[in-house]
Amino acid sequence: MSLHYPHAQPPAAGELTEVAPGVFWLRMPLPFQLDHINLWLLRDGDGWVIVDTGFPDDAVRETWSRIIDSLDGPVTRLIVTHFHPDHLGLATWLMEKTGAPLLMTSGEFLTAHVVWHEVAGHGARFMVDQFRQHGLDAEHLAKFEKRGSGYRKAVPALPDYYQRIKAGDVVTVDGKKWQIIIGHGHAPEHMALYCAELDVVISGDMLLPRISTNVSVFAATPDADALGWYLTSLDEMARLIPEKTLVLPSHGLPFYGVQPRVADLHAHHEERLRALENSCDEAPKSAAELLDVLFQRALDTHQTMFAMGEAIAHLNYLEQAGRMSRVTDTDGVIRFLRLQQ
Repeated sequence: MSLHYPHAQPPAAGELTEVAPGVFWLRMPLPFQLDHINLWLLRDGDGWVIVDTGFPDDAVRETWSRIIDSLDGPVTRLIVTHFHPDHLGLATWLMEKTGAPLLMTSGEFLTAHVVWHEVAGHGARFMVDQFRQHGLDAEHLAKFEKRGSGYRKAVPALPDYYQRIKAGDVVTVDGKKWQIIIGHGHAPEHMALYCAELDVVISGDMLLPRISTNVSVFAATPDADALGWYLTSLDEMARLIPEKTLVLPSHGLPFYGVQPRVADLHAHHEERLRALENSCDEAPKSAAELLDVLFQRALDTHQTMFAMGEAIAHLNYLEQAGRMSRVTDTDGVIRFLRLQQ
C-alpha cells in the first residue's frame, strides 16, 4: 500500500483548510532549508484549541494576529507537541495574546528550560565537547563555539507554567476524545494526538510523509539509543493507529498510510545502518568521518549539528545491537568498528 494524499496543495499563507470536521490546517514559514511547518486549529465548542505555534518572527506573529482576530470565539488552550523552536517558539507570545493555558509533557517543558539556560549537559559548550570526542574538526567546532546557543535565539521567551500531559491521557476537544501517544528519539517526550472518532492523528514530527525526522544523541545522554527509541515508537504508532486514519504531520502533506510509512522508515534506517557497517569493516571510524556516508551532500553549520547527532545515534544503535564495537583511540576520539558475525 502506498501513501495517499487527500490534499494536493497546502493552504496559502494565513488561510485555513478544514481537513476533518472541526480540524483546520494552516501553514507557516520557517527560515531553514525545511521551509514550513503545519499547525492545527481545533474547534472547541464556542472556542478554539491551537496545536503548535510556529517560529518566532514578525511575519508569523502578524499572520497569527489576523487569524486570531478572525476566529468566532476565544482560544481556550494551546497544545505543544515538543520543545523545538518551530513548535514552541511562539508559545509565550500566544499565551499572552490569547490568555490560553499551555499543555505539554513534562519531558518537553523541562527540556526546553535546560536547553534555553544551557545547563545539565545541554547547550553549545557541551555539544562542542561531544562533537570533539566524535572526531569533528577544529574549524567546525570553532563555528559552533562562536554561534553559541541557537535555541535561545530561536525561542525568545519560555512559559513558566503549564498543564502536564502524560502518556495515556485523553484530551477532550469539542466533546471528542484525543488519545495522547508519546514518542521518543526525536525529542524526549514528544506528544502525538489521536482521535478515533474523527480517524485523525496529529503526528507532530514523529511521522512525516517524505522525510525522516532527525534522531540525535545529545551530550547529556551520550550513550542513548535514540534511534532504537524512535523505531520502537513508530511501531507503537503503527499498532495503535488504523490504516484508515488521516495523518496530520508537522511537515509535508497530510496522508493516509501509517503502516506502510513506518515500514519505509524502518527500511530507510536499516539501509543507513548497513552503509555504516560496510564503511567500518576494515578500520574503526568516528561519527565525523562517516558524515559523507549518511549525508551525501554539502552541509552548512546548522545541518552539521543535526548530522553529527544523527550519526552518533546510528552508531550507538549498532553498538548496542552487537553489530559494532566502540574504541577510543590515543587521540581521544571515539571510533566504531564492525563486529564480524
